[in-house]
Amino acid sequence: MWKNVVDYIGCDAEYGEADVVLFGAPFDSTTSFRPGTRFAGQAIRNDSYGLETYSPYQDMELTEGTVYDCGDLDLAIGDSGKVLEQIRETAEKIFCDGKIPFMIGGEHLVTLGAVRAAAKRYPDLHIIHFDAHTDLRTDYLGVELSHACVIRRCWELLGDGRIHQLGIRSGERYEFDWARSGHTDFHPFVLDDLEAVLESVGDAPVYFTVDLDVMDPSVFPGTGTPEPGGVDFLTLMRAVTKVCRAARLVGCDVNELCPPCDPTGASTAAACKVIREMLIAIVNKKGR
Repeated sequence: MWKNVVDYIGCDAEYGEADVVLFGAPFDSTTSFRPGTRFAGQAIRNDSYGLETYSPYQDMELTEGTVYDCGDLDLAIGDSGKVLEQIRETAEKIFCDGKIPFMIGGEHLVTLGAVRAAAKRYPDLHIIHFDAHTDLRTDYLGVELSHACVIRRCWELLGDGRIHQLGIRSGERYEFDWARSGHTDFHPFVLDDLEAVLESVGDAPVYFTVDLDVMDPSVFPGTGTPEPGGVDFLTLMRAVTKVCRAARLVGCDVNELCPPCDPTGASTAAACKVIREMLIAIVNKKGR
């Protein structure tokens, strides 16, 4: 399969025995403001060793499950279409092997590659999307493959009513109007409607995408497009854990950490902990 370089802490299972496969997508060629998300995977793996594998929030160990970390993909930086195809092929193989792909971005456009693979395998796929931004533009400065357009491209695969957006607080007026007209299940500003979203999704397969700029920049400044008015860390941690436990999760990603934008390392630490809690929730659910 792939060769590990540095594993995320506790994610050292063999590929064949793993329930979850962690991989990085170090791509930020369409970043519209501050670049650097391509360095997130390496930073998260290195800084994960400042954590324990035990979660006191869930009273569970990451090592009670099996996660294989294949490291970062060797992506064709500069060619968005080729990059998305590489990610799609990777996710498709993981799906075919009966495992859950967990991708670390990179900018948010990388989600489209994994969703293409998930939508092919699961025709009734739903997406749960946490973000500060709508990501529903038809194009950004004439470019359709942009992190500002990623959820619009996903909608073109899934259609109305199957993308559930929470925490959104930034975008063009036409994006808000388009979402509110019923094209997406739109819950802006906060994550308070998550329980209702999970009930509406029911047992449908879910791809979960977490743009970390859903957090307020006062607690998470290390992102390319910070947007004031976001949730705090504990609110996000509880919400991602709930999704990973309650939904029929088939794949997920965490994206838009930009380590150079926060030299203190606090944002990377937050990203590490979000990923740990998600992984623990997924592997312990799989084990039951």
